[in-house]
Amino acid sequence: MIPASHFLLDPTQKKPTFSVKPLTQETQKSIDSQIRSRIYGHGKGWAFTPKHFRDLGSTAAIDSCLRRLKAAGTIRQLARGLYDYPVNDPILGTVAPSADGIARALVARDAIRIQPSGAYAANVLGLSNQVPSRIVFLTDGPARKVKIGKREIILQHTTPRNMATAGRISGTIIQALRHLGQDQVDDNVTAILSRRLAAADHAAIRKDLVHAPAWIADLLLPLLESPA
Repeated sequence: MIPASHFLLDPTQKKPTFSVKPLTQETQKSIDSQIRSRIYGHGKGWAFTPKHFRDLGSTAAIDSCLRRLKAAGTIRQLARGLYDYPVNDPILGTVAPSADGIARALVARDAIRIQPSGAYAANVLGLSNQVPSRIVFLTDGPARKVKIGKREIILQHTTPRNMATAGRISGTIIQALRHLGQDQVDDNVTAILSRRLAAADHAAIRKDLVHAPAWIADLLLPLLESPA
């Protein structure tokens, strides 16, 4: 058995020193190449964060590469820790990334769930033709706000009940109808919903009605029972 004294440092000896080897130029080039390939692979319009490249190298190496790509105009920084591979239209110029794309990037960065809400949920389903400038996603993560030009992407922390259907069409329908309100639901709204409800989704949506207000459940049940 090794005595405990064996592990005590001799005060007369110099303290051990540790050094981190600098990244070689070849290694950095390899990381840069892999990051570029991933960005190009996703295509124009992709929104991302440094975490999307965590498996390719150290934080410092990834940040260094993104700084160079930004300086070269290959990528654009939208906010702190948020970038995109911008679409350049010959007429419109540089196009803003989609709200959904930005939200997906934040989901990957913060390991959270999101659910379209309010006017944006209604627009996604075709219940409204107006694209809101203030786009709200419910989340089980921290509240955040990202401003891209004149548009705001808002992550609003909410209750577990509101997130029970997150990521499913039932969740978007429930939030859209909440936004419209019972008095604003007419034959046109029910006709649009009927077209959007694929037969393959009926069983899952029916199960999720337990999370919906009673008037929404009453509205959707006949649509789920009718042939698609």
